Amino acid sequence: MPVIKILPHPEYCPAGAEITAPAGTSVCEALLDNHINIEHACDMSCACTTCHVIVRQGLASLNPAEEEEEDLLDRAWGLEPQSRLSCQAILAQQDLVVEIPKYTINHAKENH
Repeated sequence: MPVIKILPHPEYCPAGAEITAPAGTSVCEALLDNHINIEHACDMSCACTTCHVIVRQGLASLNPAEEEEEDLLDRAWGLEPQSRLSCQAILAQQDLVVEIPKYTINHAKENH
């Protein structure tokens, strides 16, 4: 199973973390399954950018971003060339290093 290293984030993962998840799992599902409660306002339906992550290592191992995801990413705060919506980024066999951006465009948070 691939290992996902999450860089420290002051709210979701202050000390950083390393988790594992089976190939075929989205990065968002893997984070949520491991109690890293990243925002996902659209319930992982590729309709917002609240689950935006920056893949610092292993980007090429993920499934390619589709046009809908790329269009939404244009609205994400802190967009970088390695940005993905974690709900659309599907794990393969390679390990990843991800960073959760400090901010999202979401003005209100919900408990999911």
